[in-house]
Amino acid sequence: MAKVGIVMGSDSDMPVMAKAAEILDKFGIDYEMRIISAHREPDVFFDYAKSAEEKGFKVIIAGAGKAAHLPGMCAAIFPLPVIGIPMKTSDLGGVDSLYSIVQMPSGIPVATVAINGGANAGILAAKILAASDPELLEKLKAYTEELKSQVVEKDEKLQETGYKNYGK
Repeated sequence: MAKVGIVMGSDSDMPVMAKAAEILDKFGIDYEMRIISAHREPDVFFDYAKSAEEKGFKVIIAGAGKAAHLPGMCAAIFPLPVIGIPMKTSDLGGVDSLYSIVQMPSGIPVATVAINGGANAGILAAKILAASDPELLEKLKAYTEELKSQVVEKDEKLQETGYKNYGK
């Protein structure tokens, strides 16, 4: 199956990026996960981004906080889709990261998910790959039905117990 690159600038991003990996695991999508700083080791970063297509990556998921250059730089070099995950930061709560990733110049798009949206990045990567993979598309449809069933079950429980006893 097509590979996804998951890259983050710091190990502090791991809890969020792991959610993307968990989703890819759920759908049986092969991926490579790396910690590479675009600012602290630009040569390593450039090698990574330039070789991603040769490695068979079809999508890169890049997480970054504060200045958040990693997703945009990946998109500038890698010719296929890049999904940016803005990380919640202590300074501005992740809005700085969000603005940095979403405000890319014309011609260098980065699909951007919510702040700390690792799971949605994994789902979006799966959806991109499913455009040319009917088996994966069926898995995504089943996943959507699972989500729907979970909501129905929760509503049924609420109707049975009432809101005061819900979750007790």
